[in-house]
Amino acid sequence: MSAHALETAAVIGTGMMGPGIALTLALGGLRAAILSRSEANAAAGLAKAHAQLDLLAAHGLADPAAAARARQALTATTSFAESVEAVDLVIESAPEDMEFKRDLFARLDSLARPSALLASNTSGLSITAIAARCRRPERVLTTHFWNPPHLMPLVELVRGERTDPAAVEDLRALLLRCGKVPVVVRKDTPGQLGNRMQMALVREAVHIVAEGIASAEDVDTAAKYGFGLRLPVYGILEHQDMVGLDMGSAIVNYVAQDLYNLPRAPQLMNDLVARGNLGVKTGRGFYDWSVKSADEVRARRDAFVLDCLKRFRRDPGPR
Repeated sequence: MSAHALETAAVIGTGMMGPGIALTLALGGLRAAILSRSEANAAAGLAKAHAQLDLLAAHGLADPAAAARARQALTATTSFAESVEAVDLVIESAPEDMEFKRDLFARLDSLARPSALLASNTSGLSITAIAARCRRPERVLTTHFWNPPHLMPLVELVRGERTDPAAVEDLRALLLRCGKVPVVVRKDTPGQLGNRMQMALVREAVHIVAEGIASAEDVDTAAKYGFGLRLPVYGILEHQDMVGLDMGSAIVNYVAQDLYNLPRAPQLMNDLVARGNLGVKTGRGFYDWSVKSADEVRARRDAFVLDCLKRFRRDPGPR
């Protein structure tokens, strides 16, 4: 199947990710159905996708004609089997539970047409393991959209051990058509690509706080106003080449001796969890969320991403 033959899709999940993924596909020209177990959740997912579309249109990131077509292309349903049987692409965005995903993909494999592509939005689980009970594992792969999916350009395509490379290329071409920036992860490995780098940052950031080197606030400030500010246009390895690998390797050899290198989360993080301080959901984590607004943080994040997307649209530049 070539990318132009991907015309219909079903997206499983109406929570944080599903509606934005469905909207992305609709903007790329696909008829996209949002699947949910209940009519209420299906309707809520569709309303969320429409609100996201309105946001993109208001910021000039979806022209009126494309927005109108996408709105017509989006639907919501609870008819699981009928929807899966009828589409060229199924993307699952369900909880990160391996057994649940294995059972779900085995069912998808039994219902979907032989040519259909089956994709998981997992942020780190093995797609090879998820496809273990499928008869056609060559049609199964990961499409990891970054949150929020209607805004973030990156999508990681992860090949399982038996994924057909042509299936990866079909989805890569489709995502380009949808305005996304796909990258191919050639080996099915824990954490994929982006999360492996992000986990290294998380571990060291927590370690710095635990060691009393800096406060949580100053750690985040250093990330936001230091290296983080230039990352959208100046990659990590580009920087190493620019400063010179002789200098870069010398610095890594010196600093690496003092970095957090244990194969587990830093103890401070485990202690916070043990005390029930889970972050926004409980009101306290590294920050006191009774005096810090999660809604304001999300709004500030999304406004910044929107500004970046507008700039990228004006001047996409080389990748």
